[in-house]
Amino acid sequence: MLNSGIYDYIDVWNKAADAAWLRDTAIVNNISNGDTPGYKRQDVDFEGVLERELGKTKYVSLDDKVSNLHMNHLNVSIYTDAENYSYRLDENNVDPEQEQAKLVSNRIRYNALIDSMSKEFARIKSVIK
Repeated sequence: MLNSGIYDYIDVWNKAADAAWLRDTAIVNNISNGDTPGYKRQDVDFEGVLERELGKTKYVSLDDKVSNLHMNHLNVSIYTDAENYSYRLDENNVDPEQEQAKLVSNRIRYNALIDSMSKEFARIKSVIK
């Protein structure tokens, strides 16, 4: 079977979009629990996982790094952020204004990823025609 690598970047964008969707869920949950005593904010670290995976091979072009990525290594999950840190008396570490800003930023990122994938599929489709 011929491996052209045509979908390598799309696969990474897809994983990034999945992570952004999961981060959106975590942020909305943080906002919902902004008044819950003892609640600790949650987040997703796709960027850190991607950086570690891409950094495993030095002196290689980005295209080669992306084509050699194992997509199952890019799976992420929600983690509790700053578990022992709280600036409030009720031990809750959610800052509602910061969470709202992160939510907007994350949704912009998600829409940009979806738009990039759509444009790439359109380019592939135009080449196939």
